[in-house]
Amino acid sequence: MKQQFVIIANGAPYGSESLFNALRLAIALNEQGGVILKLFLMSDAVGAALASQAPAEGYNLRQMLEILLAQGTAIRLCKSCTDARGISTLPLIEGIEIGTLPLLAQWTLAADKVLSF
Repeated sequence: MKQQFVIIANGAPYGSESLFNALRLAIALNEQGGVILKLFLMSDAVGAALASQAPAEGYNLRQMLEILLAQGTAIRLCKSCTDARGISTLPLIEGIEIGTLPLLAQWTLAADKVLSF
């Protein structure tokens, strides 16, 4: 049976390496196989899901999120966090949806492991 993981990320997209490290681990877990992974972005991390990202140099979070989506990872954004930042109506990376705290609670209860960044 596959282990179920939930990763909760809060870090600003390019303000620190917290979100970057969460995504690196998520990709590595998927590459190991035998896992079902779900990613929930909260706080400033929700900004990483905006479709219009074009970082000039360094790591590319959009590309990392697209890799996770291609690997079958469910990715949701905290609704109250997107509302607070005025991005709920902006275009998101295709495949990423807005979620709710009750959804995160369901994911957490069903998970074998929950990791928070």
